[in-house]
Amino acid sequence: MTNINADKLSSARFAQATDAFVEVFTASVDFDKRMAAQDIQGSIAHATMLCACGILTEAERDAIIGGLTHIGEEIASGTFVWSVKQEDVHMNIEARLTDMIGIAGKKLHTGRSRNDQVATDIRLYLRDEIVHITAELARLQAAILDLAEQHADTIMPGFTHLQVAQPITFGHHLMAWFEMLSRDRERLQDCRKRLNVMPLGAAALAGTSYPIDRDMTAGLLGFSRPSANSLDSVSDRDFAIEFAAAGSLIMMHLSRFSEELVLWASAQFDFIDIPDAFCTGSSIMPQKKNPDVPELVRGKSGRVTGHLVSLLMLMKSQPLAYNKDNQEDKEPLFDTADTLINCLRAFADMVPHLVAKKTSMYQSAKRGFATATDLADYLVRKGMAFRDAHEVVGLAVRLGLETNRDLSELSLAELQGFSTLIDADVFGFLTLEGSVASRQHIGGTAPETVKKAIAAAKAQWQLAE
Repeated sequence: MTNINADKLSSARFAQATDAFVEVFTASVDFDKRMAAQDIQGSIAHATMLCACGILTEAERDAIIGGLTHIGEEIASGTFVWSVKQEDVHMNIEARLTDMIGIAGKKLHTGRSRNDQVATDIRLYLRDEIVHITAELARLQAAILDLAEQHADTIMPGFTHLQVAQPITFGHHLMAWFEMLSRDRERLQDCRKRLNVMPLGAAALAGTSYPIDRDMTAGLLGFSRPSANSLDSVSDRDFAIEFAAAGSLIMMHLSRFSEELVLWASAQFDFIDIPDAFCTGSSIMPQKKNPDVPELVRGKSGRVTGHLVSLLMLMKSQPLAYNKDNQEDKEPLFDTADTLINCLRAFADMVPHLVAKKTSMYQSAKRGFATATDLADYLVRKGMAFRDAHEVVGLAVRLGLETNRDLSELSLAELQGFSTLIDADVFGFLTLEGSVASRQHIGGTAPETVKKAIAAAKAQWQLAE
């Protein structure tokens, strides 16, 4: 009987042709072809191992590797013809290989399945993407350090509840973002350790009866080791979920950073100027300069978080081992990686050109009684209980509000009216400069402390001076 699906590599069992819609509906080649380079890389290592184990001859190995190398060149040049009939990237490449070199191409799939093949491809792909994402993270961190160094002593208000709280320096504020991105970078490195385990050799779900050498293949592909359980190897995507979780945290941090940039660039704050190259105008209001890059990055954070939730829901009800559901893991992963790289690149390009408006920052810090806590600390050092000091300062702030003056603008006599412990030296603590300079401990906002933190960060992360 003639096989009506003869143009497919895995069709012999079927007596009816695949429905045309189902063929398109179930195919993944339109999106998983972006893993072609990783698929070829894995296949070359697999063929090399099969030959070393005596399963392929040297001539077969050489023909396979030569054919795969040529296919890689076709794909890179755009001349490779992708077919929905072959369903996915793996079968497209194998079909082309068989057309080129004959029966040796059919032997490539010995000792493996598409199940362990795709699990390997995804790990190779994410491993590569983590390198690119980490490079953009490092570029952004370097830009933040440079800007922080320029503004280690630029005074601005620090906020809680978006209300002026205490004076800090702009450099100190930027270093908060640096610390967040440092943890993000560590999470990516940690994620890479867990995904750098090789599933290839698990085959469909139970391993293979061929005498393969999984340690050899793992070494050829740069994996730390082969996976320990064949069922787990082909069925779980927790490594992909972990990548999406790390990506969601990066985007959450970029979104918070974006929110501040949007606020600071507004006329109401007027703390920074974002370069024209990263903004757009209005179609109707000629005066507008819209901070589109941070706004768009803020918006894209929801996209990546959505992909994380999508992957969690994808896996939550799957029985062991592999299920077709897992075809849906790739598009969220691909978009997560693309979004991360693009958003980090935009920020790494933009941050070096941010302009801090020092006068606006300074005046804003003066308007909110930012040194009130410094006055309370002063009284505590003079022997007053903190709760009593809190009450005294509250009364002084009320006078400042009633007379529209900062604490530093009140007279010594007025301040002593609230407490006889207050002496003339108090004004050294009520200035913005005195306040920030007094916080010299590790993690504090004193300019010299900020400079030390910048130097330590450059040394830790090996970022250029």
